[in-house]
Amino acid sequence: MNEGGLIDSKESKGIPSTAHYPDTTSGLCPPMKLYLSSYHLGNHSEKLKAMIGANKKAAVILNAMDFIQDPVKREESMRQELDDLKNLDLQPEELDLRTYFGKADELRLKLKEYGLVWVRGGNCFVLLRAMEESGFNKIIKEYRGKDELVYGGYSAGVCVITPTLKGTELVDDPVILPIGYKNQTIWDGVGLIHYSVAPHYHSNHPESEAINKTVEYFIENKMLFRTLKDGEVIIESV
Repeated sequence: MNEGGLIDSKESKGIPSTAHYPDTTSGLCPPMKLYLSSYHLGNHSEKLKAMIGANKKAAVILNAMDFIQDPVKREESMRQELDDLKNLDLQPEELDLRTYFGKADELRLKLKEYGLVWVRGGNCFVLLRAMEESGFNKIIKEYRGKDELVYGGYSAGVCVITPTLKGTELVDDPVILPIGYKNQTIWDGVGLIHYSVAPHYHSNHPESEAINKTVEYFIENKMLFRTLKDGEVIIESV
């Protein structure tokens, strides 16, 4: 496996090296940057900081946690995300996609304010629904080939930008329904990248055992995928 290459599902379950970079030797590498971590900022936060241009304003999307009814737990989670990004000299604030359900044009304008979108982990299916109902899933793809906005995130925030959520139902509940959401399960991912990702692989994380089953699913179904240990990061351009 070459650095920056995909793990072929027909190969053994290899683990990618800690940071991955797209192949820029051809001169055709497009400029939208992705920072994809297994857990929180990972071990390469200085790379994320360097990826962001003059606009240090960051939108923090926490909608993968919308199934949690405890407001205190949600607030604590948001505070941690904000503090992590402030430590990188960024200017983070929450961007709640629920505010933009059915208001895609407003969200499109709002996103122009930011240099980074940071998407927290949680439930992949809830997060993908939020992206669908707000139009984020389509709007974010309008940034491909443009060096205007960095997409960063971890765990569910990575899984949702793959081609499909097939296999992630072995970890996340696909039918959980937060208040205010349509009763639908979406399987097609955003598709910013063309391979699936298994975060928390062989890590000290409560979901690591279930992730092993997801990796087995990827292999059995001959899917292209990468595994990520907590601390590891994939850096891509699209």
